[in-house]
Amino acid sequence: MDQFEEAYESYKQQGTPHANQSDSAGKEEIIAVRKNEEDNIIAIKTNSGRELDYPTALAEAKAGNLANVDVFHKYGRDILRSEPDGIKENNLDQLPEF
Repeated sequence: MDQFEEAYESYKQQGTPHANQSDSAGKEEIIAVRKNEEDNIIAIKTNSGRELDYPTALAEAKAGNLANVDVFHKYGRDILRSEPDGIKENNLDQLPEF
């Protein structure tokens, strides 16, 4: 199990408060994702080249550092998702893998 999978497994054991994001000026954008064998996103890559495990990506999104994503509470924990804009190609699940 690599560091991203370990971080994702740890994240699944946690529950945290709900948060949302708005306005994207000057924020990093998510350009790629890493998934585990169950097709869950366990890490993201930003346009600045940073690779963040899922819990860190959630923290960055809550802090307002990531553009075009929302954090919402579901399944007893926070979930990162792209802002709904009707464009399927920019959904996190549709981004290229790294």
